[in-house]
Amino acid sequence: MKKIKITFMGAGSTVFARNVLGDCMCTPALREADIALYDIDAKRLEDSEIILNAINRNINEGRASIRTYLGAENRKEALRDADFVVNAIQVGGYEPCTVTDFEIPKKYGLRQTIADTLGIGGIMRGLRTIPVLEEFARDMEEVCPNTLFLNYSNPMAILTGYMQRYTKIRTVGLCHSVQVCSKSLLEKLGMEDRLEGRRELIAGINHMGWLLEIYDKDGKDLYPEIRERAAKKNAEEKHDDMVRFEYIRRLGYYCTESSEHNAEYNPLFIKSGYPELIEKYNIPLDEYPRRCIKQIEGWEKERQEILKDGKITHERSKEYASYIMEAVVTGQPYKIGGNVLNCGLIENLPAEACVEVPCMIDANGVNPCKVGKLPTQLAAMNMTNINPQLLTIEAAVTKDRSKIYQAAMLDPHTAAELSMDDICAMCDELIEAHGEYMRMYQ
Repeated sequence: MKKIKITFMGAGSTVFARNVLGDCMCTPALREADIALYDIDAKRLEDSEIILNAINRNINEGRASIRTYLGAENRKEALRDADFVVNAIQVGGYEPCTVTDFEIPKKYGLRQTIADTLGIGGIMRGLRTIPVLEEFARDMEEVCPNTLFLNYSNPMAILTGYMQRYTKIRTVGLCHSVQVCSKSLLEKLGMEDRLEGRRELIAGINHMGWLLEIYDKDGKDLYPEIRERAAKKNAEEKHDDMVRFEYIRRLGYYCTESSEHNAEYNPLFIKSGYPELIEKYNIPLDEYPRRCIKQIEGWEKERQEILKDGKITHERSKEYASYIMEAVVTGQPYKIGGNVLNCGLIENLPAEACVEVPCMIDANGVNPCKVGKLPTQLAAMNMTNINPQLLTIEAAVTKDRSKIYQAAMLDPHTAAELSMDDICAMCDELIEAHGEYMRMYQ
C-alpha cells in the first residue's frame, strides 16, 4: 500500500496542527504517513515539530515520519508528492494586519466584531491571502497535481472559491461551525434530550449556512419548539447568541456561525444611528483583537503545559480533515458539510458562488449533494454576502483596484454605514497601510 503524504501549510498554528495531525495519528489508515510541516516562522515551526514528535512517540509508536520545511525556498519540497495538503495560513497575522483591519475602519466610524470572513476586514484578508494561495497552487500543479487541498483559512468562501475557479487543484473548504450547529442550539435551549438520533439538513454559504431541517429520532419536526424557546430566551435574558436567535424569529431559521460573526454580515445590528442595538443584542465589538491578544499572551504557558514531562497525548477530535483523508484512502464513505463550487447545487444562488452543502467523501474525493432551492429570504441573505465575495475574488485576479471599491461598496455592513467616497478613501488607506502585503494592488 502506498505511503500517504500529508503536508500542513501554516504549521506554526501549533494547536490546530496538533489537533488535525494528532487525529491522523489516531487513524489506522493514516498512522504511517509522511508528514511535512511548512511555515515561514521558524520559532512556531519548531514548537509544532517538538509537540507533534512527542505525540507521535506517545500515541503512535513513532510510526509517522515528520519533517519541517521553512520559508518559500523550501515550499515545493514540502508539497512534493503530497496526497493531502491542509491549509491554515494567516497572512500578516495579528500584527500588523489584523490590527490595521480594525483600527483604520474605526477612523471612518465603521465598527467590526471578527472581520475575518466578510466586511472590510474580510475583504482585505482575502486580498492579501489569494496571492499567496496562487503561489501554493502553482507549486502544487507542478509537484502534486492530484492532491486534495483542505482549506481551513478564512475568508473561507473567498479563498476556497478562488482555488476552485482559478486553479487546477481539487479543493474543499472546511469549517468547524457545521459540526456544532444543531448540537449547540439544542443545548442552549435546554433540549439536550433531542440530540441522540437527530436528523438535519444544513446548506447555504460558509458562516451563513442554514439549519433548514431538524428532526428528532422519531421523525418529529423540532423547529416549532425551537422557535418558541428561542423567542422566549431572547425576550427574558441576555446571552451570547441573541443575533442568531433573532434570525430564527425574523427569518425562520438558525444559521451555522456565531452571533458575533453574523452581527457584521448584514446592515441590521451594528448601526451607528442605533447604538442601543449593541447592548440589546449583546454584540461584542472588537472581539477578534481581544481573542488574538489573549491567545498570544497565553501561548507560552500553553506550550509549557503541552510539553510538560513530554507526556503529550491526543484523542481523535471531530475535525473533518482526518475523516476526509481516511475516506479517500479506504474508500469508506463519510459525510461532511463542505465548501464547494455551486454549479446548481443550490438553485437560487449563482453557479460561481462557493456554497456550503452536504458532501459525501469516498475514494473519488468530494461528492457534493444537490440541495435545490433555499427559502427566498435565506437565499437573499446569502446573496448579500456572495456579492462582495465574488468581487473580492475578481479584484485579486485582475489586480483592479476599482473592484476592491466595488466589493466594499456592496458589503452590507460597510455600505450601511459609509458613503461611497468614504468607502473608497478607507480602501486606499488600508491598501497603503498593508504595504508589501498589498503591493500587487498599488
